[in-house]
Amino acid sequence: MGPGGFGMGWMWLWWLLLLVGVVVVVVGLMLAWRSGDRSRGGGTARRPSSAREILDERFARGEIDEEEYRARRRVLDER
Repeated sequence: MGPGGFGMGWMWLWWLLLLVGVVVVVVGLMLAWRSGDRSRGGGTARRPSSAREILDERFARGEIDEEEYRARRRVLDER
């Protein structure tokens, strides 16, 4: 067959499928790598905060006032 034969008409489809396959593999590897970092404790994963740390953060952000902060802190200190 010549240059305009049957095989050349569908060649774009194979290149498109190859490109999509490469993108899927790269995205899959990136997601696997990122989830692996979290499971090993690396990256942005943090240890769970203690109740006192959470209370301090809420007070610092202005979510609770000083009176409520002190009352809750007394309860935590009694434990």
